[in-house]
Amino acid sequence: MRLLWQKSTVGIAMGAAGSDVALETADVALMADKLSNLPFAIGLSKKAHSIIRQNLAISLGMVVVLIPLTILGIAQIGPAVIGHEGSTLVVVFNALRLLAYKN
Repeated sequence: MRLLWQKSTVGIAMGAAGSDVALETADVALMADKLSNLPFAIGLSKKAHSIIRQNLAISLGMVVVLIPLTILGIAQIGPAVIGHEGSTLVVVFNALRLLAYKN
């Protein structure tokens, strides 16, 4: 557990030929021996964190809306299931945006 006043440190392992211990204990493992790939890895991780937050909001928001509507009888179960599965597709397509990430 990290305390609030402690500085956080990040371990970086470089190269596919790195030692197994270094690769296991590192927070970031760059598979190439180029340190210039580090900004790309950091940018990609920030983008992934943002997309994860969006996907959680989409999926939980849909559940929060659909469950009460279905329990109260406002929405039938069939359309609710279709809406839930549609939101699942939206989450998947939103996550696929990471494949197009450029530095």
